[in-house]
Amino acid sequence: MFIKELPSSGESGTESSPLGFLLSSKHTHSLSSSSELPPPPAGMEGCSNLFQKCMPYLAMMLLQIGYAGMNIITKVSLNHGMSHYVLVAYRHFFATISIAPFALVFERRKARPKMSFLVFMQIFVLALLGSVIDQNFYYAGLKLTSPTFSCAMSNMLPAMTFVLAVICRMEKVHLKKVSCQAKAVGTLVTVAGAMLMTLYKGPAMDMAWTKHAHPPHSNAPTAAGGDDSTDEDWLKGCIFLIISTLAWAFLFILQAATLKKYDAPLSLTSLICFVGTLQATAVTLIMEHKPSVWRIGFDMNLLAAAYAGIVTSSIAYYVQGLVMQDKGPVFASAFSPLMMIIVAIMDSFILAEKIYLGGVIGAVIIVVGLYSVLWGKHRESKEMEKEMEMEMEMEAMDIPVAVGVEEIMEQDVSPVAENSMKANKEDS
Repeated sequence: MFIKELPSSGESGTESSPLGFLLSSKHTHSLSSSSELPPPPAGMEGCSNLFQKCMPYLAMMLLQIGYAGMNIITKVSLNHGMSHYVLVAYRHFFATISIAPFALVFERRKARPKMSFLVFMQIFVLALLGSVIDQNFYYAGLKLTSPTFSCAMSNMLPAMTFVLAVICRMEKVHLKKVSCQAKAVGTLVTVAGAMLMTLYKGPAMDMAWTKHAHPPHSNAPTAAGGDDSTDEDWLKGCIFLIISTLAWAFLFILQAATLKKYDAPLSLTSLICFVGTLQATAVTLIMEHKPSVWRIGFDMNLLAAAYAGIVTSSIAYYVQGLVMQDKGPVFASAFSPLMMIIVAIMDSFILAEKIYLGGVIGAVIIVVGLYSVLWGKHRESKEMEKEMEMEMEMEAMDIPVAVGVEEIMEQDVSPVAENSMKANKEDS
């Protein structure tokens, strides 16, 4: 999602890691043009180019599968009474110790940018948005609703990212163009779907495979009458999820700006996770006063913290940053419906959670709005490519025209100059 200017010389941050090597096409061209190695066959070069083009899509799809597993495992852990404040603190601790060695190895030879006060403040705010605001509100909303509902609300992310990108002048809006109209309408539709999911819960929908299923044992408090949660808790959970998604969108925008000044993705991720660990620990000490909440064993709580830290914090932050560098901020947030589908299947089979009519209708509306935004973004990128091609063609046509004009002027001027010189000689 990052709009990043690649350096003119030297290695870029995208190429200093295994995944960055695959996302970049420089290495393929350098190998094919080397005098020491023979050029690869045409078919092999075509497959390599195709793989490099598909790599961002594959990376984001795998990332959504990782997010889906995190939602299910975390929901089970929260149902067993684990504090979401403690979970966030442990999550960033595992993220830090898992990503920092890669930063030391792959970015060891690269000259890291200087740590200015502005960059440090940006890292501090990134950690605040990610570890304190986004994850704590998301876990709180997840505990009060369900994994499927939480993922559906997260589909608001592209629309929120688009609005913030426009405000920060990372996206241009020309309402006369069809692409901008599609993005604006998609944003409004997405917000309407989220409002529907928030204000209308609707009746529970019984799936054929969940009629005889029993949800796993939960230590979380339940509402009177045997319902999973009261309407008040459901509304509160919706608000928490909206706040979380808004913080997530802010994180995307700020992360894009930070990478322009601190072009070391692995090191930046490590610093964000480390500062996030300190912030999450401070928040936990303020909100949780019992030392027993920090107790963790070889159980689901440890699995939830380790999985969330390694997969959806360290790996996700880094992969997300690389994809945003290559494809821009809206593209990186375009795959969230895939996570919702995977979570819905796993949720109904594993947790036997109830799916409500309002959530289904709202999710469908959000997905329609989401792909309206994505279609507008895709068309806009195509228009920009055509404009760049036309500019290059015009520049290529201007060079011979200018040369031809100069030659004609020389041919036209030279006889006149000769005649004037002869006349001057005769007069003298």
